Amino acid sequence: MRKFVRGLRATVLAAALVASVGVDTASAAPAPVGEVLTWGTASVTAVPIPEEAGSGVTAISAGFKHNLAVKDGRVLLWSAPDALESEHSRVPLDAWDGVTSVAAGTYHSLALKDGKVIAWGRWLLTDVPEAALSGVTAIAAGQHYSLALKDGGVIAWGYEEGGPGINFGQFDVPEEAKSGVTAIAAGLGHALALKDGKVIAWGWNKYGQINVPAQALSGVTAIAAGAQHNLALKENGEVVAWGWNLYEQASVPTIAKSGVTAIAAGQIHNMVLKNGAVIVWNYNGQGQMDVSAEVKAGGIQQISSAYYHNLVLR
Repeated sequence: MRKFVRGLRATVLAAALVASVGVDTASAAPAPVGEVLTWGTASVTAVPIPEEAGSGVTAISAGFKHNLAVKDGRVLLWSAPDALESEHSRVPLDAWDGVTSVAAGTYHSLALKDGKVIAWGRWLLTDVPEAALSGVTAIAAGQHYSLALKDGGVIAWGYEEGGPGINFGQFDVPEEAKSGVTAIAAGLGHALALKDGKVIAWGWNKYGQINVPAQALSGVTAIAAGAQHNLALKENGEVVAWGWNLYEQASVPTIAKSGVTAIAAGQIHNMVLKNGAVIVWNYNGQGQMDVSAEVKAGGIQQISSAYYHNLVLR
């Protein structure tokens, strides 16, 4: 996740700015199974989705200027033109088969293969600790750090030597998150874990992103971390949000307070899935809420949001 939002127009957005996309049952032909679709910032979405990602994809993850997908165990990667000059864009041979899940950060990528974390990208972000080379069940990628879940405990690593502006305490996993954890999420400089239906948060707290509200201390089934805000999904399908709220990204619209089945958080927007429909709020400066007709056709299985764009799998 990028450090701060720069260059955004000081536009006052209405709190009720929501794109609710109903399923278009008049679609002429069935969509390919495992097809990746995207929309949002032109620098990323203008790059054609690889032809291989037109069907058979089983996992997706949206990063800052790149996207990841898994097909037949192989990682597919595509990115904005200005992200192609670094090793960030080169998928290592070890991630060409046997991969089950992926996580896209700001400057690096992760893949999970037979319980082993594979990492590539910039700086020391590729130095996977020995503890994350076996037995890992989940992965998450932030801006300058990574998370892995192993035997119910969270492992954190990354560019710790960066000092202020990079190390916000996200590497200091609390004791409570070292056992019994079932899900993890990585924000810009803060981290989340889910344990017994309770959200645990640590790291950067400038905008209250680690001040977990009472509603997220029990009955939570899924978590998502944006740059500086968070989402939690309750057992009853209600979305809870907290953290930075300049663009109302931490204010949940009425439509997302029941019946939601999946959540994803971007930098200053959110996406959820409800009754086969995608709902996006609350910032549309890069077209994050301009949902395409293909997505409106329904059948969405997975969702992923990054800084200013979205990915879905249907």
